[in-house]
Amino acid sequence: MENYFTNETLKTIYQRRSIRQFQDLPVADSLIQAVLDAANQAPSAHNQQSWKFVVIRDQKKQQLARLVSQKAADFPKPSASILRMAGRSIGSAPVVIAAMNTGTLIDHGTELFKIDEDVSEDFFRTMEIQSSAAAVENLLLAATALGLGSVWLGVLFLIKADVLAFLGEAQGEFMAVIPLGYPRKEHAGPKKQALEYVVKYL
Repeated sequence: MENYFTNETLKTIYQRRSIRQFQDLPVADSLIQAVLDAANQAPSAHNQQSWKFVVIRDQKKQQLARLVSQKAADFPKPSASILRMAGRSIGSAPVVIAAMNTGTLIDHGTELFKIDEDVSEDFFRTMEIQSSAAAVENLLLAATALGLGSVWLGVLFLIKADVLAFLGEAQGEFMAVIPLGYPRKEHAGPKKQALEYVVKYL
């Protein structure tokens, strides 16, 4: 079988790890711009690019870390523990990037497809989530390619309304928070399931 893993893109995919603790080193504005530009190149439904990014640093970043840690107290122990870990990751990272949907596609969906409003809202809401998730994956891979570590803090969805209010953004269906920086230590990453367990051929 041909060895495809000398391909730079595939190597980056295999090297990506979820990094939760970071060195106390700044990330250059040019690198932040590069990962955001990569995110913005993601495919999106009808090319609406219905996403928005907020860069959080310094005092505002520490305030977000405290908010997450404080809100953890409202949840049972397993969820609370993961939220507190997320708060520590935010506090450790030199920069945090939040991603959210704008709702643009949802707003114009009914007019665009001329279908029932209830059907179109769910349809375009899902398409917005898919588009924004693709943008976040681009961001994660770009960070890896540039020697940076990152992690998608999915658990923050539990306090999505609080985080969006903190950011001064409208409530929506999608929100991701990604700490970004130079890894404190390297991780091997979890073992993935073999393809035979996750692929079906028809």
